[in-house]
Amino acid sequence: MGVTRSFDGPVAVLTWDDGENRLNPASMDELAGQFAELAERDGPLAIVLTGVGKFFSNGLDLASLGGDLEGVYGLVERLERLVAQLVVLPAYTVAAINGHCFAGGALLGCAFDRRVMRADRGYWCMNEAEIGLALTEGLWAILENRLPRASAVEAMTTARRYGGPDALAAGIVEEVADGDQVLERAVAAASRLAHLDRRTLAHHKRLAHGALAARLGA
Repeated sequence: MGVTRSFDGPVAVLTWDDGENRLNPASMDELAGQFAELAERDGPLAIVLTGVGKFFSNGLDLASLGGDLEGVYGLVERLERLVAQLVVLPAYTVAAINGHCFAGGALLGCAFDRRVMRADRGYWCMNEAEIGLALTEGLWAILENRLPRASAVEAMTTARRYGGPDALAAGIVEEVADGDQVLERAVAAASRLAHLDRRTLAHHKRLAHGALAARLGA
C-alpha cells in the first residue's frame, strides 16, 4: 500500500504500510516526496511517521539486491540523502515507532525530532555487526548526531536489541507508550509544537543538523 497521508488538525500523519517497510528506491522516493510536498505547505505544521503491525521499518531491502554489494551502498547513499532531507525539514517531526525498528529503519528514526516507541513489543536495533554490513562514516554520523555517544557506540558494536524501556533509558527514544497509544501520543506531541514559527525552526534545525545534512549530501 505504500505511504498514505492524513491530517489531525495541523499534524500530517504518514502511515507506511508495506509489510516490513523495507527501505528500497521506491519506498525512499515515496517518503522523500511526501516530506518535500509537506515542506512546501504554508501555516502551522508538524509531521508524524508510523508503520502498521509489527514493523516501523526493518531496514534496507537487501534481499532485492541478490548479494550485489555495490547495490547495497547505492541504497545507503539514498538513505543518507533521505535523512539529510529530514533533519532540516521546516516542521517539527515525530516518529511513532509502532514495532521493530532495525538497522536502516533505526537510522531513519534518528532523523526525527522526537521518537515515541512501543513499550511492550518490538526492538530498536543496529544489527549490522551481525549481518556483516559495515557502517559508512555517514551512517555513523547519523547515530552520533542524535544519540548519547555511549549508547551509539554500544548499539553499533554489540547489535543489542533494545526494547522500549531500555531504549528510553539509553536516550534512543524520548517516550514510550502502550501499543494502542503510540500513535496517539506521537500526534499529541506533534500537535503541541505545530504552532512553532517554521522559518525560525528551519534555521535552528540547520544550526543543529546542517553540518550532518551537508555531509550526507543535502
